[in-house]
Order: sequence, then structure tokens, then C-alpha cells
Amino acid sequence: MRIRGRQADVPLPDSPWSEVVPGLWMGGHEFRGGSGEAELAVVGEEFDVVQTLLRLPGHGPAPGVEHHVWPIPDGPLDGTQLAGVMRLARAATEALDAGREVLVRCYHGYNRSGLVVAHALVMRGRSPDEAIRLIRARRSPWALHNELFVAYLRAGLPTARLLEELAE
Repeated sequence: MRIRGRQADVPLPDSPWSEVVPGLWMGGHEFRGGSGEAELAVVGEEFDVVQTLLRLPGHGPAPGVEHHVWPIPDGPLDGTQLAGVMRLARAATEALDAGREVLVRCYHGYNRSGLVVAHALVMRGRSPDEAIRLIRARRSPWALHNELFVAYLRAGLPTARLLEELAE
């Protein structure tokens, strides 16, 4: 299984964050700015809820913004980490249902944030493959290039969590 993470062949996204469906955004901590160079993606008050899967100092959000932090690797996840992903996806869908703007972010805004956003879309009735296609169309063709995360989504996160817990 290929897990590319921060390798040189993974291009920076063209924007700090992208709206996948109305009110649900995914993004990262760096993006390619207008000059073509890496720029920091710093969240202020643009969103009502920010979910962070890789926390870097100085990247926000602003004080008073609801902020959930659940650091996970861009690699194999254990049952506890998968349970956290499922909780974040549920919190994102609840916030969307309440009319709130949600940003889910990781390093590039490709894999970890893609896993949470895709699971939220599945919870809202999309198939895993439909959710993956939508994320890749709206964020980047590089979104969810971590094949293990795609396998988790296709198996269903509750099933993947159970299997990971049995293996521990």
C-alpha cells in the first residue's frame, strides 16, 4: 500500500481550504500561494467549527472558535484513532445540520481531513466511492491518495475499527 504523506511528489494544494459540500470544508496548514511558493494557511474566524488532525502552532483558529483537535498519523490507525475520526465526522454533520461552517484540516488537506470529510458524507447518505470522487473533484485529485484510508472507507469505518481492535 502506498502512503505518500509529505513526500516531494505530493504537490501543495492550490488553496488553503476547499468547500466539498455547502458548509463543509477541508484544508491544510500549507498551500501554494500566488507566487508558487508555500504559504501558511492560518485560520481566523472564517469557520464556526475547526477540526484539526495535525496541530501546528500559529495556525489558528482565532480565540472563541470551536476547535476540536485529534492528532492522527497519515498511516495505519488503531481502533481508538478510528473512533476519534468517527466522532469528528459525527460532530461535523451535527454542526452542518445546525447551519454552521466546518473546516476539517490536516497537513495538506488531502488524507486525514479527507477521511473525516468522506465519513461525514457517508453518514449523510453518499457511498464511499461517491464521497471520494466528490472530495477529489472539489479539493484535489491528490485528496485521499492514501490507499489505506480509501480501504477503511470502502470497508466502513465501524468495520475497520472493529478489525483494528481485534488485531491489537
